[in-house]
Amino acid sequence: MSGTLAYAYKGRDMGGKVVSGRLDAASESAAMMRLRAMGLSPISISEVQVGTGLSREIRIPGLSKGVGLKDLAVMSRQMATMTSAGLSLLRTLNILSEQTENRQLARVLTTIRNEVETGASLSEAMSKHDVVFPPIMINLVKAGETGGFLENSLNSVAGNFESEVKLRDTIKSALAYPVVVLIMAVLAVIGMLIFIVPVFEKMFSGLGGELPLPTQVLVVMSKIMVWAGPLLVVVGIVFAIWWKKNKNSERVRRIVDPFKLKLPVFGPLMMKLAIARFSRNFSTMIGAGVPILQSLAIVGETSGNWVVESALRKVQESVRQGKSIAGPLSREPIFPAMVVQMIAVGEDAGALEQMLGKVADFYDQEVQSTTEQLTALIEPLMIAFIGVVIGGMIVALYLPMFSIFEYVK
Repeated sequence: MSGTLAYAYKGRDMGGKVVSGRLDAASESAAMMRLRAMGLSPISISEVQVGTGLSREIRIPGLSKGVGLKDLAVMSRQMATMTSAGLSLLRTLNILSEQTENRQLARVLTTIRNEVETGASLSEAMSKHDVVFPPIMINLVKAGETGGFLENSLNSVAGNFESEVKLRDTIKSALAYPVVVLIMAVLAVIGMLIFIVPVFEKMFSGLGGELPLPTQVLVVMSKIMVWAGPLLVVVGIVFAIWWKKNKNSERVRRIVDPFKLKLPVFGPLMMKLAIARFSRNFSTMIGAGVPILQSLAIVGETSGNWVVESALRKVQESVRQGKSIAGPLSREPIFPAMVVQMIAVGEDAGALEQMLGKVADFYDQEVQSTTEQLTALIEPLMIAFIGVVIGGMIVALYLPMFSIFEYVK
């Protein structure tokens, strides 16, 4: 029998506690060796069949839960804690793969554990799963392994991801209510056009006479919506599929990302978000000892905006020639003068990590404040907009009622 097999085991740890679980190995003897490497004294071990038919885990493409930053932050924090407690890397990975709630992450950690067991480093094993682990995490782990401070690197990863998750949650929670209200309003308008307006049209057509202009417009929109509605749904689904496939391509980001920054209300918010992410990631990587050119490349990729990534490419070239970081940034409109000056002071004083950390903290607060202000502004405007739209439709429907007696005559 070739390939990797699954084994159910029961063993006793160093404290005398009986533990059980599953592991993958090439043979039963290899599984026994792995158990001993994990610090367990084997009690029993038996091969189990991989789930088939109804017992197999059902995964629907596109609906399976992916690995988010919150999952990675928790994993990094737990790994740092167990590493500092003296647990071996193999045992740490085994524990993490068994206790993580995210099934995809559990499968990846099991694979990484197997690769580490065969002699690969943790960063090498992670780099084979770059869809799950961001470049910043892989390089921070690599720097920690090289410098002998893996625990600190993992804590840096956890802190970085926790800040990013907190920032995202702030924006999501602030914009959730307006978005839900807008969706409900759009559905209500579509429902009225498709189901209610035709009923009124039939009622008014039997009375004779000419309908008021607002009512005529509403009737025309209703007739268009009957065939345009399904078409819009199909177009929306096709666009969503295309967008998911192409949103990260260079040609799309080159057009979309600059446009995002020019939006009248959300543009400044996206700019502050990009600067906060750039500053935090750059500070974390410098603090972990990642080479500055490599840090700039990774920070550009993880900034989330093509404009920032393009600017950092110019910074890379400047640093490669022995020049400063602040010089090229000062010529990029997306970076405010305050950010450029703080980076310049950090370079001169040899405290770039600390200055970038202060910039990140400042823009985290700016993003939170701007989001709260936008929410306070959007909610009343949206309520007024919905009132005008729905109210206008209702008035247009009932306008013929004012002259109904003339139609009856």
